[in-house]
Amino acid sequence: MRYQISGKQIDIGEALRTHVTNELGEIVEKYAQRPTDAQVVFSKSAHLFACESTVHLSTGLTASAKGSATEIYGAFEACREKLDKQLRRYKRRLKDHYKERSEPVELSGASSYILASDSNADAQEPDSLQPMIVAEMQTKIATLSVGEAVMQMELAGAPVLLFRKEGKDGLNVVYRREDGNIGWIDP
Repeated sequence: MRYQISGKQIDIGEALRTHVTNELGEIVEKYAQRPTDAQVVFSKSAHLFACESTVHLSTGLTASAKGSATEIYGAFEACREKLDKQLRRYKRRLKDHYKERSEPVELSGASSYILASDSNADAQEPDSLQPMIVAEMQTKIATLSVGEAVMQMELAGAPVLLFRKEGKDGLNVVYRREDGNIGWIDP
């Protein structure tokens, strides 16, 4: 497994790198048999240290967690506990409800755009109805079952997930409804 451990405007010592590698390695090996890579980023905001981690699994699913504390090791421990809980739930769901995926998730390329928010709600209608694009990125759309898509959405903490349903050509969407249930759009 590849580890990318970095800091935003702070230096990360070798002792912290070793600690993160050992602790994260134990968790990931315990719950996920074939992890591909992990990214851990430390940052500092005023008196709090923050730790953000993302672990990519060979099945195509991604687990991410954030933690913060007054000490950098405490921030990592808070993040580690959340990641441990997510991976434990993921493994339990796979064991209880889903057959184990034998091949990796198929991914197809797509463009992702970030549009500027309209800060002037009382403004007149703009000259052009085209939205202003702030950023354009490449993203991947996974081919998943509906259950795997819901699991991926919950692991990522996202309100919505776009995916291709296995055996179908069209795009599908799962999203969290206001009443707390999950919605699924199958065109």
